[in-house]
Amino acid sequence: MLRLSQSPNDPDFVQNPYPFYDRARAGGDLFLWQDYGLVCAVSHRAVTALLKDRRLGREAPPESAPAIPDRLRPFYDIEAHSMLELEPPRHTRLRSLVLRAFTSRRIAGMEPRIEALCHGLIDRFPGGPFDLLDAYARVVPVVVIARLLGVPEARADDLLGWSNAMVAMYQARRTRAVEDAAVAASIAFRAFAEETIAARRGAPGEDLLSDLIAAEEAGEKLSTDELVTTVILLLNAGHEATVHSLGNAVKLLLERDDRRADAEVVEECLRLDPPLHIFQRWVYEEVEMFGHTFRRGDQVNCLLAAGNRDPEAYPEPNRFRPGRGGPLLTSFGGGIHFCVGAPLARLEMRVALQVLFERAPGLRLASPPRYADVYHFHGLEKLMVVTGD
Repeated sequence: MLRLSQSPNDPDFVQNPYPFYDRARAGGDLFLWQDYGLVCAVSHRAVTALLKDRRLGREAPPESAPAIPDRLRPFYDIEAHSMLELEPPRHTRLRSLVLRAFTSRRIAGMEPRIEALCHGLIDRFPGGPFDLLDAYARVVPVVVIARLLGVPEARADDLLGWSNAMVAMYQARRTRAVEDAAVAASIAFRAFAEETIAARRGAPGEDLLSDLIAAEEAGEKLSTDELVTTVILLLNAGHEATVHSLGNAVKLLLERDDRRADAEVVEECLRLDPPLHIFQRWVYEEVEMFGHTFRRGDQVNCLLAAGNRDPEAYPEPNRFRPGRGGPLLTSFGGGIHFCVGAPLARLEMRVALQVLFERAPGLRLASPPRYADVYHFHGLEKLMVVTGD
């Protein structure tokens, strides 16, 4: 097996990780990333297979679970009830409850509200150069998911701050300061969620949170801790990745002087420059895959972004070709943990891009964009633009 060393914080890698993925994939379906000390799946077929194989999962085997320091308990107490980190049967119950409320009809019904939100934000664009992330890409997803859940969108700044602090725990640049910030955010976010759930119990509405509470009260046995964690997970996952996806897509399109914004364009943007590059799995039993024997307690990284640029799956993978077809993208994961918010993310991106380019046809970059040091996420530091009006 090919063994490669590459710091995930190296500035050149942060700006363009794809040549490294190509080099790794040239050695086969799997390689050992020495900086992580883990085997990584790098081909589309390997990433897809490992994501779907039920002999692997998100929960650590009990004997392999890392010890959690007391100071980090507030963060991991929330994680302990997250369907993203659980396996059946708990995962099945939680996911089914969310999907029951997170219907395609409800998502489709959000389109007029997303469109109106985008127009309102564009009405407030300044005349000179400005950061499109702050003015648009960060605002659209957090307001949309807040409205969907039924939480006060006036708290959007708090939600963004808490979410950013918590997801930093998954980044390669994690430090003690990052951990302390995540714990503080976890405590504040939990208090907000508990308060919001209590208020909604007393006054149910036409929203996702009310449906989750009703399901709990109807005997689905969704505990308060599970409700709190589900609210936090949906708020975090419901906007964090979409911010990066939308920013990366605008960058990609403006650099190509291309202002198309249909579903095929969205899909190709998600393939070429997705917001999440690694999804980690634990091994539950000895299994041989792609010439390597995994043993119980091993961990493996599925490189989602590398799978999307596999030439075996997507001919000329580095070219921007909307409508190219091919297998299912790995951008939203796979198997039982395939992202429940994928339809909403696609809708938000399509509407936000369409309205943006319709209202600001002269939009252009004001300075070269740079990616932030947030691996294994992949998103911009800022996106300075001018409208050209």
